[in-house]
Amino acid sequence: MQRIHAEPQTRQLVASRPLLDEAYRSHRAVAALNFYNAETLLAHVRAANRLSASIILQTTESTINYLGIGLVVAMARAAAEELDQPVALHLDHGGSYELAKRCIEAGYTSVMFDGSRLPFAENCAQTRRVVTLAHAHGVSVEGELGHVAHNDDTTTQDITDFYTRAEDAVEFVRETGVDALAVAIGTAHGFYKGEVKLDFSRLAQIREAVGETALVLHGGSGVPEELLRQTIAHGISKINFGTELKNAFTNAVKESLSSSDDIDLRRTFAPAIDAVERVSLAKIRICSQSV
Repeated sequence: MQRIHAEPQTRQLVASRPLLDEAYRSHRAVAALNFYNAETLLAHVRAANRLSASIILQTTESTINYLGIGLVVAMARAAAEELDQPVALHLDHGGSYELAKRCIEAGYTSVMFDGSRLPFAENCAQTRRVVTLAHAHGVSVEGELGHVAHNDDTTTQDITDFYTRAEDAVEFVRETGVDALAVAIGTAHGFYKGEVKLDFSRLAQIREAVGETALVLHGGSGVPEELLRQTIAHGISKINFGTELKNAFTNAVKESLSSSDDIDLRRTFAPAIDAVERVSLAKIRICSQSV
């Protein structure tokens, strides 16, 4: 009898919406982890497989410019084949329709258009334009309403003026058809200089107002675990992490270089991969545990 050899199933990148919907139904979130090179990507793959958890791999435009969009997509596709659970490739803080289009055509399965600094009507119109293109290709879209500031920003204006309002969120979701909405409730990008204070009452109002649309928390690095878990309990389905990952990698490389004259990059970067893996593991664990 002739034996039939089954071909191994190839795991592919998936859209982010199904991952976020499943996370919300199970009272969890998906950790969205920025990667910047092969080493940080490898760390995320190892961490996700240790917990058998889905993750979202994401890059900013700066990383696309650094690595090249073809290499980014190829690396993410290779990672998908190594991961035990589904994974999406997401454009983080895309600033233009043209960039979103490039990413969609290159193979990204999820894109963000960040029009949070635009007037409301223009944010809606530009985001809707991205949604129309993306959905035609089976790609999920994240928008942002309100503005998640950077900790280095200096302004005399009350930060709560930039927070997302539930009534605006309802209209934005209706006008754009986004799959996910990044909201401003008190987090910020970069290192926090003081106590992190989040507006959970506002988050609850937004969650109730937007129905099934997934909610996203930016600026997850540096937010205490208990607060992150509270955001998940209030309906956040995706939490972004970047600063802590870069910090872990850079500090480990500095230490490795200062302690040895070894020029073998595989040994130089090994501690950095381990350091990022520990951070990734902690963040994935927080997100993947049901609240």
